[in-house]
Amino acid sequence: MLRETVRIFVVDDDEIYAAKLAYYLSLNPEFEVKKFYTAKSLNASLHEKPDIITLDYFMPDIKGDSLLMQIREVSPETQVIIISGQEDIQVAIDLFKKGVHDYIVKDAGTEQRLWMAIQNLKENFALKKEVENLKQQVERKYNFQNIIIGNSSAIKKVFNLMEKAAATNITVSITGETGTGKELVAKAIHFNSERKKHPFVPVNVAAIPKDLLESELFGHEKGSFTGAANRRIGKFEEAHNGTLFLDEIGEMDINLQAKLLRALQEKEITRIGSNEIVKTNVRIIVATHRNLKEEIIKGNFREDLYYRLLGLPVALPPLRERDNDILLIAKHFTEQFCKENGLGKKLLSLDAKQKLLTYTFPGNIREIKSIIELACVMADGEEISADDLQIHFTPVKVNHSKNGNYTLKEYTIKLIQQYLDEYDYDVLKVAGKLDVGKSTIYRMINNYGLKTEKRKNNA
Repeated sequence: MLRETVRIFVVDDDEIYAAKLAYYLSLNPEFEVKKFYTAKSLNASLHEKPDIITLDYFMPDIKGDSLLMQIREVSPETQVIIISGQEDIQVAIDLFKKGVHDYIVKDAGTEQRLWMAIQNLKENFALKKEVENLKQQVERKYNFQNIIIGNSSAIKKVFNLMEKAAATNITVSITGETGTGKELVAKAIHFNSERKKHPFVPVNVAAIPKDLLESELFGHEKGSFTGAANRRIGKFEEAHNGTLFLDEIGEMDINLQAKLLRALQEKEITRIGSNEIVKTNVRIIVATHRNLKEEIIKGNFREDLYYRLLGLPVALPPLRERDNDILLIAKHFTEQFCKENGLGKKLLSLDAKQKLLTYTFPGNIREIKSIIELACVMADGEEISADDLQIHFTPVKVNHSKNGNYTLKEYTIKLIQQYLDEYDYDVLKVAGKLDVGKSTIYRMINNYGLKTEKRKNNA
């Protein structure tokens, strides 16, 4: 691993003392050290943007304040360590206020204290660089094109909506079946928005008992209820200036919905057991696999909260409605898994591709990922065969006149129509047999004019 060089400028009008410090620091091969005896010569080299400057504050050719200002203007990231022969506490305090990293008095222990100060700065530089690299990785990871593989018309509409969402602070409501990637879309919107430097805080409403969810969201004070041993801030406070992602919002208890609505409208919360009002600044993104309009009719979801959360709706299409995206996604997961596990290159056979295209993927992206990873393990050679794909279903024989040359969308329409015919047009039963939501069946009926007439009873 290559060492990171730290560039240090030693500035002192005492040439012997400057040479002594420079020599001492240059004993570390990771330090690149230069000496300067005047402010003028230092200014001529500030464009090199050193990492650290050790500075005699009382240079004869310029006032210390002016020199500090010049350093800040030309190289604002440079850290300055003052080395002075005077022990004036007030001067030191003023210099710290102006942003110097340390103030070291010239005495017998100067060199050791300077060495430690630079070592601490070096560690800070490494941490800062690591954080910057992580930020860049996150930004690359959550690039829209990286997070969602595909070029179908359905997914291009999603990209367009995500771009609109990232450009504003509008509330976003994401809908889609289980496994379609709702949380990943929420993260992509956050990390491409102006709030990306602040927290993204996910809350799975369905995974938290309803008696604990209020505390999870709003926090609580010590002793506010049995088991509250300490004060705890809630997710609203944790997500301040960032994004709060409420997954499976349709599972929230109706009584807590009123408190959530107030928090959103007033932009403030109150911890359980406290009278203190806490102002919040969060961007809200919600997701659900439920049809919230149906939940409103059933009395399970507040209509006023629904319209407060609706914002910009982003409907994620199920995998079976994304045409040939299935093959692109399968290729992506194949390459990813083989790379991570050192398996070498593997390709899908024509029979394997056909098998994927004739499956409805009720588990969506999660399911295809699982199927492909197992297939990579099961395949003996470089080619993944249809037998390597552990898909447990009975292929439906659709009557057609196109010699099997159907698109995935056409096949899906035929498949659902056949099930409707077979099960007396009972939408709930068809949804259960295909393991999809009934809203999907209704949408296919409405969009593609599927027949829904009941069979005549000939008895």
